[in-house]
Amino acid sequence: MTPPESELLEQISPYKWRIPKERHPKMRVDGIIYASPALMEDIFRDQALNQVINVAQLPGIIRASLAMPDIHWGYGFPIGGVAAFDMQDGIVSPGGVGYDINCGVRLLRSQLLEKDIAGRLRDLIQVFYHNVPAGVGREGRLRLKASQLLSVLEQGSHWAIKQGYGWQEDLERTEDQGRLRNADSSLISPRAIERGLNQLGTLGSGNHFLELQVVDKIYDSQAAAVLGLFEGQVTLMIHCGSRGLGYQVCEDSLGVLRRSAAKYCLDLPDRQLACAPIQSPEGQNYLNSMAAAANYAWANRQCIMHWVRESFEQVFRQSAEKLGLHLVYDVAHNIAKIETMPEHKGRRTVCVHRKGATRSFPAGHPEVCEPYRAIGQPVLIPGSMGTASYVCLGTEQALQESFGSTAHGAGRVLSRHAALRRTRGRSISQELADQGIYVMARGRGTLAEEAPEAYKPIDEVVETVHQAGLSKKVARLRPVGVVKG
Repeated sequence: MTPPESELLEQISPYKWRIPKERHPKMRVDGIIYASPALMEDIFRDQALNQVINVAQLPGIIRASLAMPDIHWGYGFPIGGVAAFDMQDGIVSPGGVGYDINCGVRLLRSQLLEKDIAGRLRDLIQVFYHNVPAGVGREGRLRLKASQLLSVLEQGSHWAIKQGYGWQEDLERTEDQGRLRNADSSLISPRAIERGLNQLGTLGSGNHFLELQVVDKIYDSQAAAVLGLFEGQVTLMIHCGSRGLGYQVCEDSLGVLRRSAAKYCLDLPDRQLACAPIQSPEGQNYLNSMAAAANYAWANRQCIMHWVRESFEQVFRQSAEKLGLHLVYDVAHNIAKIETMPEHKGRRTVCVHRKGATRSFPAGHPEVCEPYRAIGQPVLIPGSMGTASYVCLGTEQALQESFGSTAHGAGRVLSRHAALRRTRGRSISQELADQGIYVMARGRGTLAEEAPEAYKPIDEVVETVHQAGLSKKVARLRPVGVVKG
């Protein structure tokens, strides 16, 4: 352990640690970290806990500055960080959302069994690779006019469904039905518009992926049945976000909010925490432009899923309906939302920042879609390339403790440069093939940067949030084929 964090930290339960606000002169609230002792060793490898301390100093923060077990260093806020701010006294910060606004995950189920794809695995992955453009700067199959893009920014997944890219039922099984209604497309810069025109329906690069999976373990049979999941079943996971448009919205907003911090005399411990009061014009403009980028991301994943369905139809020569290609759920990982939370026997409306964190609302919550309201919101936690992913459910404890939030993935433990050095001279694709996983990517460098060892052990991360009560395990998904940018 390295100072100062280790000297400030105390363990308060097997999976929960605290940095008391009394131990740092400018902290307004405690820092709370959810992690097993083994994961704490990884967390101390970078300065993410310093960022937890920094976030705890922001105006209007309530309850605690939180970190999930997949926490690692990010821009301003740590990735895996959660913080909520009072609507009157609090701030909103792009660093608490991230550059890839509404990077998220959706899971598609099927009626296919592993034996049904055994002889067609390569064909499927190759068709996915051909039908879904992936990679840095890649342009998609859609060529939008500016007026069409403005509709995407306002309508999100609803725009895609109206164009025939999916089924009406997909909306109900998407967080916020795939649309934040406070989106204001007039706030999006010409440069962001330019970047978004030809990237809708594209996968991107880095840790984004399409992954063909098999359900290999059920932990909660009743919940799995409601979700339509069973052992041996083939599923497909999509992980991507708002592409160049979202990046540009973040970049544009940071320029404005750096000036706002000085304008409103905000004392910030790190310039990367550029922010503005929630109720200020600058704060409202950020929330509304962020919402537009979030809508773009939902439309992006919706279009990709449409082409995935077409790919299954192409390989199996059966309709998507007959193959049972229904959306299980879609969750956002990088977003700020106005939500109502329990507070001292009452309710309080706050602005919740989730950066590399997943919403985890319990059974009965009005914002859980009707098909799943009896069991709770599905939580999708992808693993690193070559390791399992998990389907979990939200809990009441998460609502009480973590503003209805849980982990979003494995979390990096090696930088991309470090991963490249570690894997030099190795064939990651062959190593994965030896495990029965067929991978296609646009470059060998991507596979090296995303090697499984670059991430924390997903089983440990998920067990932590399960034991800590932030989400409960339902099913484990084993990868058999992957498309990377």
